[in-house]
Amino acid sequence: MLRLLPESSLLLLRAADPRGNMGAAVPLTLALLLATFRAGSGHDEVETRECIYYNANWELEKTNQSGVESCEGEKDKRLHCYASWRNNSGFIELVKKGCWLDDFNCYDRQECIAKEENPQVFFCCCEGNYCNKKFTHLPEVETFDPKPQPMPSVLNILIYSLLPIAGLSMVILLAFWMYRHRKPPYGHVDLNEDPGPSPPSPMVGLKPLQLLEIKARGRFGCVWKARLLNEYVAVKIFPVQDKQSWQCEKEIFNTPGMKHENLLEFIAAEKRGSNLEMELWLITAFHDKGSLTDYLKGNLVNWNELCHITETMARGLSYLHEDVPRCKGEGHKPAIAHRDFKSKNVLIRNDLTAILADFGLAVRFEPGKPPGDTHGQVITCAAINL
Repeated sequence: MLRLLPESSLLLLRAADPRGNMGAAVPLTLALLLATFRAGSGHDEVETRECIYYNANWELEKTNQSGVESCEGEKDKRLHCYASWRNNSGFIELVKKGCWLDDFNCYDRQECIAKEENPQVFFCCCEGNYCNKKFTHLPEVETFDPKPQPMPSVLNILIYSLLPIAGLSMVILLAFWMYRHRKPPYGHVDLNEDPGPSPPSPMVGLKPLQLLEIKARGRFGCVWKARLLNEYVAVKIFPVQDKQSWQCEKEIFNTPGMKHENLLEFIAAEKRGSNLEMELWLITAFHDKGSLTDYLKGNLVNWNELCHITETMARGLSYLHEDVPRCKGEGHKPAIAHRDFKSKNVLIRNDLTAILADFGLAVRFEPGKPPGDTHGQVITCAAINL
């Protein structure tokens, strides 16, 4: 909105031409008008949006069941409305509606449309008053533009024909060489033995999940505190170049029998983004007191607390190292070595119970497989300093 020129600006105009000739002052007038407009437009208040509100757990959380929610935000933040629901065999079960904080995925969306293929909880967000009154699911459909294939030349045919033969010959020679130089096995594995039921896949739709703040940084990435629906979780984000560490830790978490009160609770593993911008996420339970290192820096513990921390830490290590046979419908849990055990990788619960975490370097000792052939040695900085 334009504002009138202040009195100081008019005095500058008169000083520019004391004889009253306003022709020479026109450029200065335009410049002052533009500066006044910009100065006035930069101090507008943040627009308040109103969203449809609904809470399926209103009795448990002691809130209103439905209504209208007014949203207010900071000057540099944008406000949105959101809706989340489930689809139980064609029956729509509404979970929540309300205001949503600044999220670039919601920018310039006037309708609340969920685009994920088949998540556990549908989620959509939009901009505009009451835009979450209606919500729908419209998954993205990939379109392929077939291109005519050029006719292969005779040289290409020869190359594509001979390369597989040469490659197969190299593989056979390499396999024969490895067979001649292999080490005798340490044990026998019955391949016909039933390996037991595989653990359920944790790759589930987890929206709405919102990253809140960074809690720690390490050699393989950073750990965020995040909100998943109505609870806090920890999200460990790996860059794409550390995919091997992410894959190793995910496989350790998916090992049968890894649910224990002194081991970090695993929720899910996800891939976010694509190509060079891809991020690898591990979602686990969140413990507000942080690691044992962080807790001891700011707190003193008495003898009973020290014994409790040490005892629960030893229980976690003992169970991790134990070979547990198949029981209670789960498969066989092999012995696992942490290989990076230190106070930074031990989390503390509110009752000072120790929780073992960070299994990026852990290894499993499978029956009949010599660990010396499959796993290298690891030395930590703490061992170097001794």
